Amino acid sequence: MDISSILQGGYHHPLARTWQGRRQLTKSMLMYPIFITDEPDASVEIASLPGQRRWGINKLEGFLAPLVKKGLQSVILFGVPLTCEKDMRGSPADDPSGPVILAIKKIRSLFPDVYIACDVCLCEYTDHGHCGLLNADGSIDNSPSVDRIAQVAVNYAKAGAHCVAPSDMMDGRIKGIKRGLIEAKLGNKCTLMSYSAKFASCMYGPFRDAAGSAPSFGDRKCYQLPPAAKGLARRAIQRDTAEGADIIMVKPALPYLDVIADAAELAPNHPLACYQVSGEFAMIHAGAAAGVYDLRTMAFETMDSMIRAGATLILTYFTPDFLDWLDV
Repeated sequence: MDISSILQGGYHHPLARTWQGRRQLTKSMLMYPIFITDEPDASVEIASLPGQRRWGINKLEGFLAPLVKKGLQSVILFGVPLTCEKDMRGSPADDPSGPVILAIKKIRSLFPDVYIACDVCLCEYTDHGHCGLLNADGSIDNSPSVDRIAQVAVNYAKAGAHCVAPSDMMDGRIKGIKRGLIEAKLGNKCTLMSYSAKFASCMYGPFRDAAGSAPSFGDRKCYQLPPAAKGLARRAIQRDTAEGADIIMVKPALPYLDVIADAAELAPNHPLACYQVSGEFAMIHAGAAAGVYDLRTMAFETMDSMIRAGATLILTYFTPDFLDWLDV
């Protein structure tokens, strides 16, 4: 056998095997998505998302304190308004007494070292459930949508968010938000993380159950990317880096590892996030419950695949589990 044929000597030992990866999963790479409702004392199980709940503002300390003690470093907040009056422009999104702004201030006061990102979208707050403002025919009215999204993002930053993350997929919203942050003198104080390549996936079902964000008519295929659209995803990534995004994100993660790898190539100087979405999380749990594989082993394998593709930040509902597993 030729000398160059021998590879196993390089990974015969458990420690040596860890060296074969360019990057290893650490707690700092995990961002935990949490759902904040406008019912202050809520702690409501989400049936389609195993182990996840909607939390009221008064429950955040008890919920987060044990996780922070284990090493939780960042969260991303999703508002779930259940009692407010929704309207066509998503007015409750940046209500100072709404769940997101109250949660920003609460978490900053309780856990000053926790990094707070906020999802920025209108779908949870509009009476039609779409991610932007609409024309009379029900199509997206892009320019006023961008203006409204930027307004919400700036108000989250003013409330103390360390990062704003627009998930709406309106054209030009990164430039609009960046300008808004600069005008508010927050351009150097708030990170802009773009859901640059967000696909019109079937894997968002449990999230929509959790957030109550399903559209009341139609779908989002005219603004979220078609699943096969590799070229569009590459163009969106390039556009958002040019418009001022500080972090690029791909969503979902596991079915789009090639796009994560493309993003690493196209934006090599940017942190690269991916979102292991609700359907991925539920699917992994379902397979483990059916005896197809061990939950922990499969969760680590999915993380390794995302990191191998180039991700440096992973949004995942497995975050509490990994805070324990990474200490073992």
